[in-house]
Amino acid sequence: MIMTNPRLTIFTAPKPFRDSHISTIQYNAICSWKKLEPDVAIVLIGDEEGVESVAKELNVHFIPDVKRNQQNTPLISSIFEIGRNLNTSPLLAYINADIIIFPDFLEVSQIVLQKFDRFLLVGQRWDLEIRNRLEFSNDWQSSIQDEYQLKGKIHPRGGSDYFIYPRQCFSQLPKFAVGRAGWDNWMFYHARCNKWPLIDATKSIQIIHQTHDYSHLPGGQAHYRLPETSENVRLAGGRRTIFTLMDVNYEIENGKVRKFSLDWKKFWREIEIFPLINSDLKILGQLTFSIFHPKRAYQEFRTWLKIIKNNKRRKNA
Repeated sequence: MIMTNPRLTIFTAPKPFRDSHISTIQYNAICSWKKLEPDVAIVLIGDEEGVESVAKELNVHFIPDVKRNQQNTPLISSIFEIGRNLNTSPLLAYINADIIIFPDFLEVSQIVLQKFDRFLLVGQRWDLEIRNRLEFSNDWQSSIQDEYQLKGKIHPRGGSDYFIYPRQCFSQLPKFAVGRAGWDNWMFYHARCNKWPLIDATKSIQIIHQTHDYSHLPGGQAHYRLPETSENVRLAGGRRTIFTLMDVNYEIENGKVRKFSLDWKKFWREIEIFPLINSDLKILGQLTFSIFHPKRAYQEFRTWLKIIKNNKRRKNA
């Protein structure tokens, strides 16, 4: 086991190495992370099938014990705590276990660390279908980059598949379920509320998401349709906390960090979220939402009235 003083710790909670395709893409991802050793430490979290054996084969840290919810899904709060406690690296990074990274992942994070004490570094991914194990020879990087430029698709500006931050940040998190929607959006929201630079690294950090189906999830449903996603949203504080990459306020390109450029859409979005990210103005958040999204606000109001009526009926029954 490599036990140097790493500059960055990567942690993740892999899916079970049961399905052959999921096993292949997770193995590829972890191998790409290992190309950054010894500057990077890697820990695989959770006792899902096959995780321990892969950790041993690839000579990375393995911690089986992780706190879980009633559905036996690992909790983000526990995963982040384990990653933090592994060592004393100045930077921490959660990455989804199917994401291939390149040396720019570490290089860009070090540039940002020189500029800010607290921040959250995020970005878009490239979606690419990969069916087989990759050969991580000397030219592996240029080979796969050529392929994703030719066949890959840039993912929309929704959530992020990685989160890089100094260890001073995110010391406590709600008990979100991993692999379900909502918690990554809260990460954006929390950074903005704390006035940390929320930095879009899409133009500087290229990552590959190896596409897959959702057969590993309950009922084969996409994660945003599962009840645990609704619980994540509730724990986050409701739908108003569903921030996306549209809510970054900085970006990094060619080694330079600058304020994210404002077009009219971004300008009005900043006005909309201003009350939400300022604690003394949050009461105005519903008002600004109603102004910017009257139809959605009206629908939510009707839903709220139905809930009240149903509750009254139950009490009177």
